[in-house]
Amino acid sequence: MAGSSGFAKRRNSGFGEIQTGKHASSKRARANAQIDEYEESPFHESAEKDRYLITYADLITLLLGLFILLYTASNLDIQKYEKMLSAFGNVFGTEVTKIKIDAIPENVIATPLDKLKNDITQLIAENDYSKSIRMEENERGITIHILEDIVFPSGSAELKSTSKLVLKRVADIIKKLPNDIRVEGHTDNVPISSSAFPSNWHLSVARALNTAYYLIKEEGVNPDKVSIVGYAEYKPIESNDTPYGRASNRRVDIVIIK
Repeated sequence: MAGSSGFAKRRNSGFGEIQTGKHASSKRARANAQIDEYEESPFHESAEKDRYLITYADLITLLLGLFILLYTASNLDIQKYEKMLSAFGNVFGTEVTKIKIDAIPENVIATPLDKLKNDITQLIAENDYSKSIRMEENERGITIHILEDIVFPSGSAELKSTSKLVLKRVADIIKKLPNDIRVEGHTDNVPISSSAFPSNWHLSVARALNTAYYLIKEEGVNPDKVSIVGYAEYKPIESNDTPYGRASNRRVDIVIIK
């Protein structure tokens, strides 16, 4: 009996040690798990140092959304707006009341050359100059063709008395512009030979010079912006084969340079 009792105690003692070992091992495992969980927790001190990034990211996202909304509002497409409302109505199963938004017309900003064209067109219409003054726009700028019959006697470079009124009205329009102005003289292809004008070159230059000088001296056009040139018969706007064409080619052009 004594031997059996001693064996039982030893067995129980060994079993107890085994149980104790297992319990200690289990406690260590739980402790390690708690340490790992503590270190990985976002509320740990080391993790809290980077928590501002969450707030910062939220702020950036909100700002991005705000700017997108502002851009969308500034470029409102009425058709897209109505489609969006219809889509919301389909999602929520209700009919969405559409707010009517009238399209805002774009403001058309008139340039100085646009205003010049309107003023010249009005000048021609109000004074019945359609047969004597023409306007043309090209890559150089705006060209005002003033035909010979309204400014010069045939074969002469002296301004008519009636031409001064025409030039005054033109000067009132062009002298306020910042653009450079070129006065160009032209003739038809009929040769001229006189003591005053040995050739069409002389005549075209003299007509351009007298026109420019009048605009500067009498009408106050800034001389810094004015230049003159003579083309003789080499820049026709009509054929020289007809009287009408030759009359159209005998002219002075006032070019407002772009």
